[in-house]
Amino acid sequence: MTSQDRLLQDRVAIVTGAGRGIGRAHALELARQGAKVVVNDFGVSLAGEQVDSPADEVVAEILAMGGEAVANGADVADFAQAADMVTQAVDTFGGLDILVNNAGFVRDRMLVNAGEDEWDAVIRVHLKGHFAPLRHAAAYWRLESKADRQRVARVINTSSGAGLQGSIGQTAYSAAKAGIAGMTLVAAAELGRVGVKVNAIAPVAKTRMTSGAFDADFEASLPEPEDNSPIVAWLASADCDLTGRVIEIEGGKITLEDGWRHGASRDLGRRWQAAEVGAALRDMVGEAPEPEPVYGT
Repeated sequence: MTSQDRLLQDRVAIVTGAGRGIGRAHALELARQGAKVVVNDFGVSLAGEQVDSPADEVVAEILAMGGEAVANGADVADFAQAADMVTQAVDTFGGLDILVNNAGFVRDRMLVNAGEDEWDAVIRVHLKGHFAPLRHAAAYWRLESKADRQRVARVINTSSGAGLQGSIGQTAYSAAKAGIAGMTLVAAAELGRVGVKVNAIAPVAKTRMTSGAFDADFEASLPEPEDNSPIVAWLASADCDLTGRVIEIEGGKITLEDGWRHGASRDLGRRWQAAEVGAALRDMVGEAPEPEPVYGT
């Protein structure tokens, strides 16, 4: 692939949670497409305990293919560390054009067994871990725009089918991923004026998060992490003209998610009486399509 053929030639990217799995695949694909990559990985186990970060290994792979990359060990849910990560990209590579928010872990538990600490940990790493890097990247892009240096910036957030349809045993994870979809819509609306397009993906892949969660045959049938990354590369490119969208990726299949939309309605022109509500809502439900089932039901 020549530099002229690369979608992301000389663009600067941050990929969070890029030491393993889907994030690693994103970092490698963005580098193949010519991006200079900040490879972020805090170094945690599947359950969130601190372990050695594999970010340096991914950087070595990128350098070996002739690309440019630097490792970053920030906790993306730490507001100050997320700011420093954006600063590192700007200081090292001269700017920032792409933010891929991918970091996360799971602590699956049925609702009645979920602990407060587990809820807090999952919400923190997924939801605040998307907000903090996006907040600081957005501030940088706004300043660039005010200085007449508006960048063709792109953000790719990571939601999930669990956040879009729900998933049994994953209350915290589903809530966080639904929040990320909502954050994507708002950020797209707010940041368009400074040249930023914001989208999200809902990837399906065989990763540490799926290991042991399904029977062996289903696990083997899951797509590879690398199947998601070409879509991310295009969403990160100047050619991307979409914003405020969520795209589910399952191997070779991509689906544009429809999201929450206004459905049937009734307007009495006055305050409702409690006794009137049931019949009206049942009529509206009868007019609406059946909701997609929650995963695991």
